[in-house]
Amino acid sequence: MSGITFFLLACLAVLAFIALMILLSAIKIVPEYERGVIFRLGRLMGPRGPGIFFVIPIFERMVRVDMRVITMDVPVQEVITLDNVTIKVNAVLYFQVINPNWAVTKVMDYIRATMQIAQTTLRSVVGQVELDELLAQREKINQKLQQIIDEQTEPWGIKVTIVEVKDVELPQNMQRAMARQAEAEREKRAKLIHADGELQASRTLAEAAKVLASEPVTLQLRYLQTLTEIATEKNSTIIFPLPIDTLKAFFTPANPVSNDARQPAD
Repeated sequence: MSGITFFLLACLAVLAFIALMILLSAIKIVPEYERGVIFRLGRLMGPRGPGIFFVIPIFERMVRVDMRVITMDVPVQEVITLDNVTIKVNAVLYFQVINPNWAVTKVMDYIRATMQIAQTTLRSVVGQVELDELLAQREKINQKLQQIIDEQTEPWGIKVTIVEVKDVELPQNMQRAMARQAEAEREKRAKLIHADGELQASRTLAEAAKVLASEPVTLQLRYLQTLTEIATEKNSTIIFPLPIDTLKAFFTPANPVSNDARQPAD
């Protein structure tokens, strides 16, 4: 009797251990940032969680889906732009699962699928724009990338929030050409500014000449001011500018005689 009792106790212990394992496997705990997609005998039952819940062992299976925003680096892509410039460009992609049922049932690996879509779209969009547009209108390119990738991943329950072009690597010869172009542009602006200054100065001088011509006394005042400025300098030699107008009084006769007066009387 003791042997049979021991055998029965051992069987009960094994059954209790199996029941405990089954009970533990039926208890599922899902954190706040995850959802558990339940399949019962292969049929989709929908997501559960967060928190604790039970599944039927053997008959039900759970697939965890992360609902947080996923950051993905798009590898460097070699692209030929619309103006036939070969560049290397990479990007960063932010997306998250908004429908865990679709993310599990409509695509085998939604992360890998999103990565492939991002690479293809990056090459396609950058290849349709010129280099200057890519460098100057980066925000427009980012919005176009985000819109296209989001439309293609929406049937998988994926929401693409941000797409940013990180770096554009140019060939060395193109960098030198752009540097020369920027230098020429700066020289062009400098020459235009200098010419505009010369034009304004000439207009101001023309107005000053009109004032001096209308009032001869101002010319004498300007002459005296120039002498004052020269006298303040500690120079051994001082050059006095002499306006031509001051010499007219010496060359013009005081009482000019007409030709009729010079002729002898008959």
